Amino acid sequence: MHNQPTRYRLRGVVVSALLLGAVTTACTETAPDPGPRFDDETTSGAVRDLTCMKHQPQPPGTRYTDDTQRHTGETLALLRYYTTNGDKPYCDGTGPTNIDRQWVDIYVRLGADRKNVATMLDKLWSR
Repeated sequence: MHNQPTRYRLRGVVVSALLLGAVTTACTETAPDPGPRFDDETTSGAVRDLTCMKHQPQPPGTRYTDDTQRHTGETLALLRYYTTNGDKPYCDGTGPTNIDRQWVDIYVRLGADRKNVATMLDKLWSR
């Protein structure tokens, strides 16, 4: 009979260890990468007056496409950039790329005025 309490105690220790391991694993899991940040061409956070735009090097990730991961500061930088510069040409003299189109789509989807990027949209749809 003395064996019975020891067996229950051992079972309790094993269950506790497994539970602790599961909780530790769940709490240390890293969140998926939300993708690149929009390059708003600021210098140390200061907005510069641009004569032309550069192409975005990477498409938007979930930080812009998933409402649950969207951050106001990042979204405002995107909105401010295209509101101020959306009618300017690209510095390399070419039109918007497919990656640029994805960013402009997000700009418009966020409720921004299409007229700010109308020139860019016209170039995209005329291809």
